[in-house]
Amino acid sequence: METAALLTLTICIALAFDIVNGFHDAANSIATIVSTRVLKPLQAVYWAAFFNFIAMLIFPTRVAETISKIVKINPDDSIFIYVIMTGLLGAIFWDILTWRLGMPTSSSHALIGGFSGSGVAYAGWEALDWVPLIEILIFIVLAPLIGIILGSFFILCMYWIFRNFHPAVVDGYFRKGQLFSAALYSIGHGANDAQKTMGIILAVLIAGNVFPQDTFLSLWDFKTFWIIFACHLAMGIGTAMGGWRIVKTMGMKITKLKPVGGFCAESAGTCTLFLATYLGIPVSTTHTITGAIVGVGTTTTKFSGIKWGIARQIAWAWILTIPAASCLGAGIFLCVKALLI
Repeated sequence: METAALLTLTICIALAFDIVNGFHDAANSIATIVSTRVLKPLQAVYWAAFFNFIAMLIFPTRVAETISKIVKINPDDSIFIYVIMTGLLGAIFWDILTWRLGMPTSSSHALIGGFSGSGVAYAGWEALDWVPLIEILIFIVLAPLIGIILGSFFILCMYWIFRNFHPAVVDGYFRKGQLFSAALYSIGHGANDAQKTMGIILAVLIAGNVFPQDTFLSLWDFKTFWIIFACHLAMGIGTAMGGWRIVKTMGMKITKLKPVGGFCAESAGTCTLFLATYLGIPVSTTHTITGAIVGVGTTTTKFSGIKWGIARQIAWAWILTIPAASCLGAGIFLCVKALLI
């Protein structure tokens, strides 16, 4: 296949992944606001999709730069375009499978796993840049822990601040407050997750010798503006398509939330996402919001209020995502190599 056609196909697959990412991870943005019945599902996904899109105006593209460096790209070797394409396909297959099962796995980790797996299948372990990968692996553990701690802290603060208020008044305040917290969480979701696809597109354009290796994405640079715009648009479209199977797991099966709990969980997740995005670390929006929900749930209802069987299933899905997506990415690359390269 000619390089131009291969580049175009790979970019289209990357944007398709962004759409899949959007509807797979829509639950992360809307689960709490739907489970507390502040918004209906359709209203919630459109609310989240809008704020996913405008996130491009707020954060620098440090996450994209991190993702683009996971696999060491050799611009003189056109095979790296196939490496990126098959890594994307591995991530898409894993996302669709887990979406069908209703499991809130991380699209971010699926992408990292698929991309890394196809890179290793082509050039061995030396193809990986371990500095960004180690940062990502550290935050696999830290993100849900930060969510748990902040979720517990926020709900305790709210209970103390509003301790003398009538429950119905508190409920009314936080039903409105959840519109604000869900919007902020959706901005964090759009900023961190859309940038991962930007990083992949940047990597494929470097691999195809379209951009030099020192290219940085900027909203104010005409040659890279379209990447940022297209990725945020694709993410918003995917979120608008919804992911109701996973919303039920995230918002209704882990624990029961009231509006104050939903507000605190979303606020905890937002703080985690904003920090990670500012630092340029790709994190799992699924991990952050699940940790925050568990933190709120264990504080308000004690450990008996958490359905630990569901939580264990989610944890196993998290553990399996990177190795499973890696195997898929590697397997697809080897098949493509045998047939086309």
